[in-house]
Amino acid sequence: MLDIGLFTSTFHSMTNGVIVVDRERRILFMNHAACNLLCNGNKDYTGQDIRNFIPNSELHKVLETEQSSIGVKMGIAGVQYMVNRTPLYQDGTLMGAVGVLQEISQMEHYRLLLNQMEQVIESSADGIYVVDKNGLTLFVNSAYEDITGFKRDELIGHHMADLMEGGYFDQSVSLLVLEEKKPLSIIQKIENKKDVIVTGNPVMNDSGTIEMVVTSVRDITQLTQMSNELKKAKSFSKMNQNRFTYTGEGSQDNIIFESIQMKKIIHKIKQVAPFPTSILLLGPTGAGKEVLANLVHDYSNRKDKPFIKVNCGAIPEHLLESELFGYEKGAFTGAHSAGKIGLLELADNGTVLLDEISELPLSLQVKLLRVIQEKQIQRIGSNKIKQLDIRIISATNKDLKELVDQGTFRDDLYYRLQVVEVHVPPLVERPDDIEVLADHFFASFCKAYNIQKELSSETREMLKRYSWPGNVRELKNLVESMIVSVPSLIIEVGDLPPHIHRETKNKGDSLDSKATLKQKVEQYEKNLVKDALKHHDSIRMTAKTLGIDHSTLIKKLKRWGISW
Repeated sequence: MLDIGLFTSTFHSMTNGVIVVDRERRILFMNHAACNLLCNGNKDYTGQDIRNFIPNSELHKVLETEQSSIGVKMGIAGVQYMVNRTPLYQDGTLMGAVGVLQEISQMEHYRLLLNQMEQVIESSADGIYVVDKNGLTLFVNSAYEDITGFKRDELIGHHMADLMEGGYFDQSVSLLVLEEKKPLSIIQKIENKKDVIVTGNPVMNDSGTIEMVVTSVRDITQLTQMSNELKKAKSFSKMNQNRFTYTGEGSQDNIIFESIQMKKIIHKIKQVAPFPTSILLLGPTGAGKEVLANLVHDYSNRKDKPFIKVNCGAIPEHLLESELFGYEKGAFTGAHSAGKIGLLELADNGTVLLDEISELPLSLQVKLLRVIQEKQIQRIGSNKIKQLDIRIISATNKDLKELVDQGTFRDDLYYRLQVVEVHVPPLVERPDDIEVLADHFFASFCKAYNIQKELSSETREMLKRYSWPGNVRELKNLVESMIVSVPSLIIEVGDLPPHIHRETKNKGDSLDSKATLKQKVEQYEKNLVKDALKHHDSIRMTAKTLGIDHSTLIKKLKRWGISW
């Protein structure tokens, strides 16, 4: 038998408000929750129209349509409620309607908070990645998608271990946090392309066990690049002790020449410079190999990149490997705690000049060959291989082919280095360059030291007859020495060093039997001009007598250093 009192007590004990109306919308029953809400606890409500308490009530629609209305939001006295309305039947006949009111203000508050939190997380510049206690991906924000290039649909629902195996990233901080149960930070590599720093924080429940791991992700690729550039800059600043030099911009050395030999060399260099092929410069000491190496770099598409010059003969053998290839921290006793970038790595995308390449030890020849062949480099003590793009220019004053035959230079490396071979002749074999080089150095040092001096014509002649065993470097040093040490404004033959006098004492203005045909013709022409100048008062008259143009004669006199 039904206990009406029990049912009534049940409804009154509910926290949700319950209202029953008849077909005329008159109130038949309200439980305590509804009474407190609508009547301030006053129980004198029976028979009153529901609209007296809820003006916007829509129970009439249920009575008219006999259709339930579920989950409708309604504001009552400034409070949000969820209202469910259902028709009430007795013996199959519609008797009225039942309305159930559930306050949702707090739920709406939390829903709003949740929505705001989602917006905050989505607007974060850092990537946010959330996994559950089992390592399954729960949530990924937009910033993470932008940083990594992965879409959340690819990640959500997948285990971190499976994503690692799939190559998305090399390691997971979330799994490490789940294992060690504490916050951790690591550097993560995304698809071997991008570096990110990830910090995982465990979220604990009341029992102290991990419910989830929230990871923040920040792109440090640019920071890593800046750090590497800073390390390079610091390494560049330490290039001293005349063992190697660094050039970041175009060379300031000028290519001065007049001889046909040098014209051919310059033409060849301009032809091959745009290509990344290796170049071998052969020639005696001081002939200008380094200046030509500068020209190769300046005419290449690497001219704005590093140009590192290494003197293989000036660096002690036991240091050469670490200087060239670099090392990791702790690679050997005495190694710098932070490690070191090698010179070859510093020159990435640029050019390297290996001067005195013949002095490179056989053990390093093997490593250099690997760098050239595979375009890769590996620091001492490291298992990481770095791709390298450098152009190798090597130079030597020795016969490398002869060293190959002697077994002191690897033939495979030799053929790799001499893809293009350039022979730089000694200055004595290109006498046409002596005077133009002397004039260039003379003008350059006069300007640098703010001095006005001249070379006498006799001094010029003696300089041209000298053999210059030290080549261009000897000529440059001699000119500088004469400018700063000779007190008179005109540098005469007597101001030249004794060894030049000794070598040229038997070489006057007369034609030298050992001179080339061109030299003999030029000397003969010079003597004719000097003789003509003695018999005429003006350059124009002299030129007319010789049958040449006035401007042509002036150019010749300037080139020969003859005053008029």
